[in-house]
Formats: sequence, structure tokens, C-alpha cells
Amino acid sequence: MISEHLAILESLPPAERRRKMKSFNDKERDELLTHWQLWARPQQLPPPGDWRIWLIMAGRGFGKTRAGAEWVRAVAKADPDARIALVGATLPEVRAVMVEGESGLLSVGPEPQRPRFEPSLRRVSWPNGAQATIYSALEPETLRGPQHSHAWCDEVAKWDNASARATRAWDNLLLGLRLGESPRALATTTPRAVPLVQRLMAEPAEDIVITRGSTEDNRDNLPARFVNDIRRSFGRSLLGRQELDGELIADIEGALWTRALLESCRGDAAPELTRVVVAVDPPASASGDACGIVVAGLAADGTAHILADASVEKASPERWARAVANAAQVWNADRVVAEANQGGAMVGSVLRAAQLSLPLKLVHAIRGKVARAEPVAALYEAGRVRHAGTFPALEDELCGLVAGGAYQGPGRSPDRADALVWALTELMLGKASEPRVRVA
Repeated sequence: MISEHLAILESLPPAERRRKMKSFNDKERDELLTHWQLWARPQQLPPPGDWRIWLIMAGRGFGKTRAGAEWVRAVAKADPDARIALVGATLPEVRAVMVEGESGLLSVGPEPQRPRFEPSLRRVSWPNGAQATIYSALEPETLRGPQHSHAWCDEVAKWDNASARATRAWDNLLLGLRLGESPRALATTTPRAVPLVQRLMAEPAEDIVITRGSTEDNRDNLPARFVNDIRRSFGRSLLGRQELDGELIADIEGALWTRALLESCRGDAAPELTRVVVAVDPPASASGDACGIVVAGLAADGTAHILADASVEKASPERWARAVANAAQVWNADRVVAEANQGGAMVGSVLRAAQLSLPLKLVHAIRGKVARAEPVAALYEAGRVRHAGTFPALEDELCGLVAGGAYQGPGRSPDRADALVWALTELMLGKASEPRVRVA
């Protein structure tokens, strides 16, 4: 009976399938709802052919995790002798996303066929005898020795590449992928131009199949507000094209900042700060470039944290001055640093008109934007700067600053990036960079 229902449902569009399901009894519905080939999009199903690696490189919300879990489920169901490696950026992430997540292994498939997870053994076991072991890419040596028939590697672009950990973890995994007649690996990831992803992209065509996709591909299964909100936030920025559209954005040769460097500096929330500054790169005219406004803070341990990009586009002097004053008030800034090359004393007058008590410091640039940015980029390389969130437009500009060359990022001028440079120069490279206790 189930096979007959499947034949009927497979011939119907998705909306009609759901309506038809209402005519089945509870048991039939439960079984049909877990029949992955019936509900998956073609991009989420294993490609045909004798491939060794399947790389799903797609935007956020595409359904990569569900595709990975369902592939592992199918492997385990077909082969009781399967020995599967589950590798993620960290062990907690493997457990929270790949195993116990909403689209993880414990949530897919009919209830009686679902596996059992033994955290102390890092083992997932299916009723028929198939097993999976979880690993962290932070510990490449744990993959040296164990043998596997299959592997699912999640968010490989996020794996920590300090001391080449990411590539060593991948190499050790492949060397142990030697059980069974046709060992295979699935890698699911949001695209980032990191060494491991670039290496996968260069694999011989006969060895790898690459599936691409965007957030919008899975629109029917995502809250409409989520899709609209993130598209409004990221737009067609380079970061949006990467995180939503699934494009692999190549780094510009010689750029002071790379995507991988910025991702390695990503954090969630800043710690308690000893000093906060708002830096301003004023526009030359109201109809020209943006007014760069960046908020940054210094922590007691000497690390700097980028807190906000409050930049405004095509603003009158009154409007961008008010935006600066608002940012200073919201973040309880100790100092407002403003470049005065464009407009000189007028910049100070405009800002003080917005708020008389603004703790203002005017600075004058004697070197070009790229030259000023180089020592700040070195702070990132040294791990002394963190981003408390994601700042698409700002980060696109940072990645367009090229050592010894012209600016190659979006827009005519890196105004946001220049404001960031002034902020970090004030906090970490100037005379006032020593931490002190702030009075709230």
C-alpha cells in the first residue's frame, strides 16, 4: 500500500502532495513524511556517478544539514557494516547540529529506525549495526588511524586552519577512508575562500561533484520574514552573495584583509570594555560617498572589539553629525575621533552643533588610506581584534584594500574601512591606547 501511495504522491506537485496526505491514516502519513526522496529537492539528493567526494556548497538555510543527515541515514540503512565519520568544527557543534539538531541524525527517518547516541563514546549506532563516530577538526590526530567507509564533514569552510589544522584533519580523514568497496565523503558548507575549500574546488572532475545553491532555493521551508530580513540586511553585498547566494568570493590578490581572516576574528558579544570610541570619516559632499561611522572598544586584555557600523549614505552634514552623536550616546563613547582633512574646522563645528558636549578629537591624515590601514591589518593577523557580529558593507571594503595598490572594493572610497582604521589607531596604536577604568 505504501508503495502505491508513493507512486501517486511522486506524480503530484508539492502543494497537492500535502493535501493528498490528509486522506491517509496516521501510520501511512508518518512513514510517507520520512520518505526523503519524496520531499527533497533534486539538489539535496546524492548525484549519480562514481564520485569520491560530494561537496554541497550553498547559502544559509539551503538545507545542507538535512541533506547530509539523510545521506548518512541512507548509507546506514543500506549497509549494516558502514562505519561513518562525522566531522565538524568542534565536538559540541557536531553534537548540536549533525546529531541532535532539528535536521540532525536523531531527527530524521522513521522512529523505529533512528539511531542511538552514546556521547561518552562519541558514537551513533543504528539498529541494524551501522555506526558513526564524531570527530572535531580541531584535533586532526584523532582521525589518524581510525578507518571509515563513509564520512560527512559539516561546514568545512569554518574549520580552524591555524597550524593548517583544517587541511590536516581532511588529509587524515581521507587516508582512513578505506573500508568497503566504494568509500565516499560528503562535505557540506557555506562557501568561503579558505585553503581547504579552494583545494576541494581544484579536485579532479572525476573525483568530486559540486552542488551549489542559495537560501532562496529553500524559501518554501523557511519563514518568509527570515528570508526577507536577511536579504534586506545583506542585499547584494559580497558577504550576502557568499552567505545567501552561495557564491565563492575569491580574495583580491594582495588584499590586507581576507575573508578567512575576518571569519577567524568573528565573535558574538564583546566582553566588558575599558574604553569605547566612535570614529568618523566625513564625506566630501552630501551627494557623494558615505559617512563612515564605526564604534570600537578596548577590553582589559588588550583586545579591540568592533561593536557597530553606524555609517550613513548620502547624508547632509546635519544628518551624519546626528548619527555620530547618537552612536556616541548609545555606546557611551569616551571619545569621538573625526578625520578633518575634508572641511577642516567645519567638521568640528558640525559635530558640536549636533551635541555640544561631544568628546571630540580631530585627526589629520598625512598618509593614504591603504598606508594607514596596514598596521591595523597587522593587529588582525596577530589576533588582537574581534568583530562582535557581522558587518557586510564594512567587511567588503576591508577586503578591497590592497597593499601598495588602489582600492578595489565596492564604492568609490572605503569610508567605513577608514573609520575603522581611525578607531583602532586611537584605541591601540595611539598614545591613548592604554586601558583605563571607565565610569558608566
